[in-house]
Amino acid sequence: MASSPTPLSILDLAAVGREETVAESFAGSVELARVAERCGYRRIWYAEHHNISSIASSATAVLIAHVAARTETIRLGAGGVMLPNHSPLVIAEQFGTLETLHPGRIDLGLGRAPGTDQRTWMALRRDPAASERFPQDVIELQKFLGDESPLPGIKAIPGQGTHVPLYILGSSLFGAELAAELGLPYAFASHFAPRFLHEAITVYREQFKPSAQQAEPYVIAGVGVIAAETEESAAAQHEAARRIRARALFGRGRKLSDEDITALLESPQAAAVDEMLAYTAVGLADEAAAYLQKFAAETEADELITVHYSDSVPNRLRSVELLAGATDPAGSVGR
Repeated sequence: MASSPTPLSILDLAAVGREETVAESFAGSVELARVAERCGYRRIWYAEHHNISSIASSATAVLIAHVAARTETIRLGAGGVMLPNHSPLVIAEQFGTLETLHPGRIDLGLGRAPGTDQRTWMALRRDPAASERFPQDVIELQKFLGDESPLPGIKAIPGQGTHVPLYILGSSLFGAELAAELGLPYAFASHFAPRFLHEAITVYREQFKPSAQQAEPYVIAGVGVIAAETEESAAAQHEAARRIRARALFGRGRKLSDEDITALLESPQAAAVDEMLAYTAVGLADEAAAYLQKFAAETEADELITVHYSDSVPNRLRSVELLAGATDPAGSVGR
């Protein structure tokens, strides 16, 4: 079978396993980035989430800075910053700082969701209507990072003139339409919200308007990966991923026992968990690579961003290595 020239990237959630500490998760993120750099992955992104015990990437810009200082060439960025949680000026200053320290290596993906539950969003001191201003905030942020400030007498320092590339993240037609209107690359969160994947990509490509940043449409599609040494290990890690997702989905505000999680996954509510994990490559390295090749062909994505759902730092690192051994992350899914 002919190989598909689709670059691979990684979305690192800085996952915290059941027997791991946050410090161990961060050390794992550094090692993962070093492995990905050696293996030829295009970029690593970190997602802003809050008040989720299994995800440690809440201070996204800080984590990017930590990893960037310990790597040399791989692109790093947000996948994404949830812009309604912040002022555009502050994000321009943060990512302008990152770009100044690590020129040519920084991306800025932007999402409209709060990345948390409503109570936590209130703790962030954000206006409930902030998400409605998302399109205007994206434009304001882009101008702060450009050559001319959107507000007289106010500059992002550092930030102005850095032209950090922006990406719109989404899981619905709204993000696809906005990315097309602004002429920005579009990353679809099919690794956890697959329902509108094909429709959103079609809308984005059909409505795309060229911009100074992007002359043609550029689609990044998220896909889960659990590559392991044995089928049994892959299956066990996939089940662990289901349990982690169920706990995150149903456990906010209440403590769920292992027995509670088992009962949930044996009930009709498991359908919500399994839908979120619908696009996940599970198995030996060659099997995972074959799945990604098929997924890339079906979506015609310009790039795949892989989320390695392994249940511990060592297994996550091994999944990244195994997939790289069966593919060419720099530009060919399957060889």
